[in-house]
Amino acid sequence: MLRYIYADDLHRFPRLARSMFVDRAKQFHDRLRWDVTLRDDGTERDDYDDANPLYVIWEDTTGGHGGSMRFLPTTGDTMVNDHFLHLTDGVEIKSPFIWECTRFCLAPGAPAQVSAALMLGGMELGLNNHLSHSVGVFDARMVRIYARLGWGPTILGTAGQGRDATSVGLWAFEPELRPRLLSRAGITDEMSRHWYDRSFGALTPTAKPALSA
Repeated sequence: MLRYIYADDLHRFPRLARSMFVDRAKQFHDRLRWDVTLRDDGTERDDYDDANPLYVIWEDTTGGHGGSMRFLPTTGDTMVNDHFLHLTDGVEIKSPFIWECTRFCLAPGAPAQVSAALMLGGMELGLNNHLSHSVGVFDARMVRIYARLGWGPTILGTAGQGRDATSVGLWAFEPELRPRLLSRAGITDEMSRHWYDRSFGALTPTAKPALSA
């Protein structure tokens, strides 16, 4: 199932939260060899996890992490503006209608459905908050995933070639793409809406102080 959880609420889901950060360490440090910092408890976190981001998480049947993404508004600190301006010709991306998505992570052995479910979760987040786009930095391995799901980015800039290529892209939140993502994920419209509404109830994400700056 999909869960939408702010960082300051992760303590309510200790198993889910710890397994997410452990899986991030396995993916980004152990497998992809990214220059990330591991903590003594075997988890991977960075400064953006301290900015009260909103996580879209696939929770598996055991209550553990199946996959996740992290969202922050571009009106605050973001990875693309702080570290990847060379990919946008020095132009900062800042707008209340654009949120950054980072740390797309899959648990080891996660089925293909999880990637589609996460993308669906991102679409639900964007549409429900009346956003225009999500921005993100991605490497070459993700191009195949986006193409398979049918929701690819508009590329703003790329450095490197082949497997070493790194790009910045914009994903448009377009309602007509939602049925495709529902189909790819094998999730009904009613179930997806239920998961989103259950996460927030009467509270919308824009009501959170950290994401309204």
